[in-house]
Amino acid sequence: MPIPHLGELAALGTAMLWTLSTLAWTSAGRYIGALPISFIRLLLTLVLVAGYQMLFYGTILPLPADGRTWCLLGISGFMGLFITDVCMFHSFLLIGPRIALLILSLSPPVAAVISWLWLGDWLHWWDWAAMGLTLAGVLWVVYEQPAKSQSLHYLRPEQSGWGVVLACCGAVGNAISLVLSKDGIGHYDAFSATYVRVLGAMGGYLVLISLLRAWPEIWAALCHRKAMKIVAAGSFVGPFLGVAFSMTAIRYAQPGVVAAILATMPVLILPFVVLVYRERVSLRAVLGALLAVVGVIGLVLNNHH
Repeated sequence: MPIPHLGELAALGTAMLWTLSTLAWTSAGRYIGALPISFIRLLLTLVLVAGYQMLFYGTILPLPADGRTWCLLGISGFMGLFITDVCMFHSFLLIGPRIALLILSLSPPVAAVISWLWLGDWLHWWDWAAMGLTLAGVLWVVYEQPAKSQSLHYLRPEQSGWGVVLACCGAVGNAISLVLSKDGIGHYDAFSATYVRVLGAMGGYLVLISLLRAWPEIWAALCHRKAMKIVAAGSFVGPFLGVAFSMTAIRYAQPGVVAAILATMPVLILPFVVLVYRERVSLRAVLGALLAVVGVIGLVLNNHH
């Protein structure tokens, strides 16, 4: 007997799991820093994806595709899993996961504008209104006085400006990644596409860590037992369980509905930051997050009708 609204429930489960993994990255980052977290997380994801390919397709490599597909997906991974993740993980430690995730909600509006300019996807007046609503909600929260909502656990007021800039860079990188993925994936296998994207990001990390001579830092992070327990738990909850739930959601529900439910993460994280980090969340912060989420939901649902 089929479970009623299985796709929608799976999408809500995905949003919750990804919210929990975000909290895990923030907690682990206090012990070992943002760069080791983002690299080790991607390394674990690579192992999981490669294992899946071997188990179900009998090959350790992604399925064959034309050069354009691999190129677009590789650059998409570089932008989304390298540029975005490095920026976002640093911003988590400077301004906290609540505001960072809220700024990341600007990705769908930015992606819509890029898709309009690059792929010719027409934007209606409703799209512009929804994007304006999201932007207004984000700006309303970001421009709030820090003293009203700061957490003593991770917010560093003297660096909060850098945290906002990094989160904005992450949102733009994620938007570019979304457009490139849409243009490149076509009918290509979803797991192989993820594999190619991970490989594209891994190249960026190897170059950056080598240039910064940060390999001793990575090794020290791997030897930090407490941090590795948190990273392992976050990786299992997010990249593993979260992806499994998202696949179920996409299979049993409309993509627009799934995207709309996933867009609620800036609101879902509110009770967690209050309970876990004892953050003082003002009414303005709650209303701003709701406003931004309503804008994103309006945008994605309108584009899937």
